[in-house]
Amino acid sequence: MSVHLLGGGRDIARCGDLLRSFVDEARAAAGERAPTIAVLLVLETDDDASAARFRGVVEAAGAAPEEVRIEAIVEGETFASPVIDADAVFVGGGLTPAYLESFSGIRDAVRTRVTRGMPYAGFSAGSAIAAERAVVGGYRIGGVDVVSEDAAEELDEVEVCDGLGLVRFAVDVHAAQWGTLSRLVAAVDAGLVGEGVAIDEHTALIVDAEGAVTVRGAGQVWRVEAAASGVGVTVRRS
Repeated sequence: MSVHLLGGGRDIARCGDLLRSFVDEARAAAGERAPTIAVLLVLETDDDASAARFRGVVEAAGAAPEEVRIEAIVEGETFASPVIDADAVFVGGGLTPAYLESFSGIRDAVRTRVTRGMPYAGFSAGSAIAAERAVVGGYRIGGVDVVSEDAAEELDEVEVCDGLGLVRFAVDVHAAQWGTLSRLVAAVDAGLVGEGVAIDEHTALIVDAEGAVTVRGAGQVWRVEAAASGVGVTVRRS
C-alpha cells in the first residue's frame, strides 16, 4: 500500500481524481467487505464547512458515502487510537502545527499501521506531517524572511519537528501557489532538513511500499536536496 501526498487545492473534483488509487487501495485492504476510510480533521472552533468539503473529496475519489467516517476534533485536542481502526486513513488540511500536535498520542500507531499496509493520504497539512522531519511552518530563518508571512502557519521562525515518519523526506505544500518552495530551499540550505519536496496544488506525490515515486495531477513536485555547490532543485511532473 502507498502514501498519497496532495499539495492542496480548492477544486473537489480534481483533488478527488488524484485520490482514486487511494480508494482502490482501501478496497483492496478490506477484501470482500466494504472498506472504512477514516477522514481525520483538526478544525477551528467555528469551522462548519471543512468536514463536508473533505468528505466530498473522498467521495469524488470513488468512495461511497457509507464508506467514509469523519473523525473531527478542534485545534488543541488530540486523537485517540480508535480513530485509525479503519482500512485507510485520510488526513485533511488546516493549521499544520495543530495537526501535528493532534497526532502526539498515536504517532507510533499510525506509522505501524502504514508500515503493515494501511493506505495513507494527506492533504496539505496532512501531507506535511507525514514526513520523518516535518516542516510545520514559519517564514524566517535566523530572522531573515524566506517565504511570505501569509504561509507562516502562525509561526515566526521556520520550525521542523518529528513527524509521522511515513516518508523520509520533508514535505512542503501549495508550492507554486504560496511560494513555499523558497522555504524548503532555505531549510535545506540551513541544514534544518537534508532533503524535501514541495508539492503544487492539485498535484499528488505517491510513494509505494517499495519506495517508488509517482507524480499525478496538473502541477509539479519540486525536489530539493543538498548539493556540493549549495542546494539542488529538480522538477517532476506527471
